[in-house]
Amino acid sequence: MGQPSGIGVLDKAVLILRHAARSPVTLGELVERLDLPKATAHRIATALEDHELLRRSPSGAWLPGPLLAQLAAGVAPDLAARAGPILDRLSRLTRESAQLFQREGEVRVCSAMAERSSGLRDTVPLGARLPMTAGSAAHILLAWSTGDRQADAAILEQASFSAKTLTDVRRRGFAHSNAEREAGVASISAPVRDSAGNVVAALSVSGPIGRLGRRPEPAMVAAVRAAAGELSG
Repeated sequence: MGQPSGIGVLDKAVLILRHAARSPVTLGELVERLDLPKATAHRIATALEDHELLRRSPSGAWLPGPLLAQLAAGVAPDLAARAGPILDRLSRLTRESAQLFQREGEVRVCSAMAERSSGLRDTVPLGARLPMTAGSAAHILLAWSTGDRQADAAILEQASFSAKTLTDVRRRGFAHSNAEREAGVASISAPVRDSAGNVVAALSVSGPIGRLGRRPEPAMVAAVRAAAGELSG
């Protein structure tokens, strides 16, 4: 959890950010969990929102804001901010968790996310650094990589997928994985491109294999690809 700094308002703000990073949090939940006066919790949370360290979900709960993602992953200035509402809509449509990943060397960083509102979730915290050796987002980021070929080859040697997988991803235009990153978890990802057509991120939905299925449903794939297309450009 980290040690208190002795600066009261800063420590309270960090606690609020930590709780919002775990799952969407309402004012009432902040008051209950942190034992803060309602006025204090509201004042700090809205100030964090003003500075884009928090943002509101359509239901009014607080989520990590775009500035956190930019600081964590070094994303393009507006990519995480634009991704937020798109991921929210995708999560509501698919009823699964949604994420945006960008590559940083040998890891992929979650630079924006939207959590499923209830039920069993696949929680990927904002700023999480996950390996490039597993998961459909890693497939996307390696399939269209323009980086160091030797580094990519070294990652592929340790990966739970093969070069043929990447060829198939490029042909299909999306990626799907089962239990690669975590047992029982499936994911579907599609490429996000910049205005020049370069792949700069992977947009994903993830959840239990029992819900997503071992073979991706066409409607789910279409929803992920449409969201990635909306964010591209």
